[in-house]
Amino acid sequence: MYKPGPFDFVPLWLMVAVTLIAVYGAVESGYRLGERRRRNAEHEAEAPVGAIVGATLGLLAFMLAFTFSLAASRFEDRRQVVLDEANAIGTTYLRAGMLAEPHRGEIRKLLREYVEMRIRAIQDGNIDEGLKMSNEYHERIWAAAEAVVKEDRSPIAASFVVSLNEVIDLHASRIQAGLRSRIPLVIWLALAFVTMVAMLAMGYQMGLASKKRSAASLSLVLTFSAVLLLIADLDRPGEGLLEVGQQATIDLLDSMKDAN
Repeated sequence: MYKPGPFDFVPLWLMVAVTLIAVYGAVESGYRLGERRRRNAEHEAEAPVGAIVGATLGLLAFMLAFTFSLAASRFEDRRQVVLDEANAIGTTYLRAGMLAEPHRGEIRKLLREYVEMRIRAIQDGNIDEGLKMSNEYHERIWAAAEAVVKEDRSPIAASFVVSLNEVIDLHASRIQAGLRSRIPLVIWLALAFVTMVAMLAMGYQMGLASKKRSAASLSLVLTFSAVLLLIADLDRPGEGLLEVGQQATIDLLDSMKDAN
């Protein structure tokens, strides 16, 4: 069964609003704290505070780069496994064409139905149902392959079984890459903590240094928020602006239909 990520229940549009409000709130809170410190306390040197703020922002940039790299690599893995699976199914379909009837027609029909079902499940968002039906098709196709091997021990039948086994293995790889390889909760929490502390420290320095808020702080808030949201989008399969295309599987289905 598909288990969503820790924040998948939050729509991306709501995450946009919450992130902007939280980050800007941290800057504003830090500014007011620094302004109060400047008014009511003894003079605090800005140089040490600036060094601390610079180090904190540098650490935040490192955390963002690390998390973005993690999300981007897994997004690319999802794209690659879709292509690999489509190629494996296509190879199995072609090798099934060299089998004797009635096995050739039966197995090719099952493979076409299998691809159609997977495309439909992804387009409709029925992930759990798609996984259940995929396992059922695997059992049916493998049972048909066992029937082939009982009658035919030739290298052609053996190569077909090898390619079918690769299809089933790639299905497991696709589940792992597409549904289970997500950014861990502890990394999200650490990133959120470092972001809030860095924005608070930046606002504090601004409050110490100036009586007026700088408009440049807004650009920094928007920039960091945009990167955070891009990471969240990359980490969510099947949702958001960045989705793994299924064109390779759709093209495979078209070629299967043209072959008959």
